[in-house]
Amino acid sequence: MRHIILFLLFATLSTAACSQEYDLFLLIGQSNMAGRGAMAMGDSSVIEGVYLLTLNNSIEPATNPLNKYSSIRKDLSMQQMSPGYGFARTIYAATGRKVLLVVNARGGSTIEEWAKENTEKNYYSEAVRRTKSAMKFGRLVAILWHQGEGNSDNPGDYLAKLSTFVNNLRSDLGVKELPFIAGEIAPWWNPQATKFNPVIREISNTIPHSDYVSADGTKTATNESDPHFNRESQIILGERYAQKVLKMCY
Repeated sequence: MRHIILFLLFATLSTAACSQEYDLFLLIGQSNMAGRGAMAMGDSSVIEGVYLLTLNNSIEPATNPLNKYSSIRKDLSMQQMSPGYGFARTIYAATGRKVLLVVNARGGSTIEEWAKENTEKNYYSEAVRRTKSAMKFGRLVAILWHQGEGNSDNPGDYLAKLSTFVNNLRSDLGVKELPFIAGEIAPWWNPQATKFNPVIREISNTIPHSDYVSADGTKTATNESDPHFNRESQIILGERYAQKVLKMCY
């Protein structure tokens, strides 16, 4: 009996230790989070210390494009370099802890389509479902959100809708003060950026435990009518997300 008790205790402790092996991040939003920066040679190599949740809820060493296992994505050929690359590499380099990404973005999506109460879309429910599946591997550290192009023409009530969205995520994922970091949209893409970015800069005044990353100095993937960031800018944005997370969470 004593041996059985010791075995069960060891198994429990081992499971607990294993469950904390990864630092988990949820990356959601629309096309820039999905990744539209053209990948360069070598970008498809394994990213040291970084892992992806697959569609069958297992994990594997991460390779670009990171949105390939999104359960709501557009065609695979559209998925390219995203902020997740620069983000995950920076977090791993700074902490030495294995990084597990749940990337579930959808190009062209609006904040209304991400709402929990939206019965026509499953964007919210899929983000929650996949994150809960990943939480058995480690602790959920933060959510990264890059969305807004789809709401940039009329962003007056955006923060109110985003606040409800964040509150629902925190409640359903069981992490009351889960950090939430949002990104600015392309600063050259006007008049939309002029309307939207000042709104997203106010996020911390509306949503507790939140922050934003600036898109200053970034460049377009093609031309100034294109709201997508190029490869280098995607990496810069990811590094900026990482600096915010390191400040808030470590």
